[in-house]
Amino acid sequence: MSSNGGSNVETRLDQRRGGLVAVVTVNNPSRLNSMNSALMDEFIEAFSSLAANAELRAVVLTGAGNKAFIGGADIREMSALTGAEDGRRFITRLHRCCDAIRAVPVPAIARINGLTLGGGLEIAAACDVRIAVESAVFGMPEVKLGIPSVIEAALLPMLIGWGRTRQILLFGENFTAQEAHSWGLVNELVSGGDLDNAVGRWLDQLLSCSPGAIRLQKQLIRSWEDMPLRAAIQAGVESFTTAVRSGEPSAAMHDFLDRQKLRKTKS
Repeated sequence: MSSNGGSNVETRLDQRRGGLVAVVTVNNPSRLNSMNSALMDEFIEAFSSLAANAELRAVVLTGAGNKAFIGGADIREMSALTGAEDGRRFITRLHRCCDAIRAVPVPAIARINGLTLGGGLEIAAACDVRIAVESAVFGMPEVKLGIPSVIEAALLPMLIGWGRTRQILLFGENFTAQEAHSWGLVNELVSGGDLDNAVGRWLDQLLSCSPGAIRLQKQLIRSWEDMPLRAAIQAGVESFTTAVRSGEPSAAMHDFLDRQKLRKTKS
């Protein structure tokens, strides 16, 4: 287990039964874990380092405390932006945070423990799955602050459809965790006391799968997002071929068949 606890982005490596898991915590609770430029740089560095770890099986992303996952980009810093280049640099940093999550070659689980607004919702959307407490509140309030919702807000139509996306982006109203779950944005909704248990169950299920297959699957899903159907199918053929060449499927399938045979013998 390791930690860079002196910074605003803490990374802990946990050796669980089945493999190595990283827990990344945005630690700015006095500001509802809002993201300023310095924190964004730390965030990008943390995820870039994790992406290079060949032993890693999963990443859990959360916010410090119990009030907020990530409350958005730092409004105080945004209010001081004056020129076009200032604006471009700031929003590009936030995009790089989202992209760093999507570039990690293993599943990223958003452990949503509270308020998730604006850039925080975009970061949650960049994760592969989302588990939230029932008291969490979501929203994209940018239009109320004079700016459009941008960058990884573009992921929302794939998650909740165009109708819901238009509703939350154009009207800027918050919505509940129950609504987020019913719309498909949140994969699982739990009580506050069960959040860590729920994350643990997802990790146990993930760690029971073949590590190479999981990495290939995430890579393929990312590729599908930018491909027409015919190209997506062909990419799947190539991914299957890569998996077979690795030898992992043969070992996993023989192990499965051996267990089946053993069960039949015992019965």
